Amino acid sequence: MRAREIRALGDLAGTGLGGVAARVQDLHESIADRVFTEVGPVSAPVRAAHDGIAGAVYASVAAALTAGGRAAGAIAAVRAGDDADADSVAEAPRGRVAQAILNAWCGDELDRSGSPLALAMTVRAEGRPVRLEPDALAEAHPDATGRVAVFLHGLSETEGAWSYKSTAHYGRPGVTFGRRLRDDLFYTPVYIRYNTGLRVHDNGLRLDELLTGLIEQWPVEVEELLLVGHSMGGLVVRSALAQSGSDWPTLVRHTVTLGSPHLGAPLERGAEYAARTLGRWRETRAVAAVIDARSGGIKDLRRGTLLAGEHRPVPLHEGARHFVVLATVASRPGSRLADLLGDGLVQPDSACGDTRDDHRMPFPDEHVRRLPRLHHFDLLNHPRVYECLHGWLADRDTAGDAASETA
Repeated sequence: MRAREIRALGDLAGTGLGGVAARVQDLHESIADRVFTEVGPVSAPVRAAHDGIAGAVYASVAAALTAGGRAAGAIAAVRAGDDADADSVAEAPRGRVAQAILNAWCGDELDRSGSPLALAMTVRAEGRPVRLEPDALAEAHPDATGRVAVFLHGLSETEGAWSYKSTAHYGRPGVTFGRRLRDDLFYTPVYIRYNTGLRVHDNGLRLDELLTGLIEQWPVEVEELLLVGHSMGGLVVRSALAQSGSDWPTLVRHTVTLGSPHLGAPLERGAEYAARTLGRWRETRAVAAVIDARSGGIKDLRRGTLLAGEHRPVPLHEGARHFVVLATVASRPGSRLADLLGDGLVQPDSACGDTRDDHRMPFPDEHVRRLPRLHHFDLLNHPRVYECLHGWLADRDTAGDAASETA
């Protein structure tokens, strides 16, 4: 870990510990306030003494915890010495997972403060960032083709998530949808890592910028783009397409969303309701504050918000075919249990944009696959999911070949 990352982690720990002390103080004061109110005016002298002593103690504890965390980070950073050759935390397997989880919870704040722990949106190969330059891209993708498949992970994940249970499914590590599409249909896979704590709108803008640079610097001429998003990644794909003023969307022939909450996720709706409800009483406001501290990216999952400002419907990108794969933990996809539980995190109606009224998203029935006995993370790398992708994309190739022969 680099010295500046160690220092930033210490600062973050200090701020967090100070925040914990403040939340405990709020809880203590709210309980004490109720007790003194019940006792009545006779308790005024005791209350004044209590409030003064408690306030001073909590202020001292908060200051000590904050300073202690920051000091520990500074000392560790000094001991780390010159970090010119040190690996970033984002490049170590465990470090990248921890950083992804941290960014999911408070990545918007890390980004605003300029913290070195905030993830930038980057192309990744073998866990390392790839510069958007012809030589760097050619080195990372030596067999680059004109067909490019871009993969965006979901909340708190990294590009490593695309190899989920690879050994169990294929008998060896590192097998992904991207690798299989490369072998079967000559797509070149490009994996992106990004800060999932940012607003979906902001990540959409960053994806627009990244794809503009990627197309311009790709080693060969790009003929078509395939965009694949898992969970939040699917929302970011749609946000980028809706906001882009560049030319790359004209190259998009297909998008695939895997368990994306197009209409929102029940867990986030539950968190929002809990924060609002607990915030009504002083005794539980500290708990509400902790819940409400979650990132803007997480909050966007409540309704599947794609653009800045008020939530509003966003049409699917014209000129491309849009596919959906959703999972249900239940054995019968159309059952009430399947509709209720979904894949454990996203319900089927949300994944396929079906509100069962006139506002249904225009995913054709043949472009939606419901897979039973799978959960949310199985969608990242399960053979049954790949069969859907391969079938749709190969069918396009077959149709194109037939049209060429007819001509």
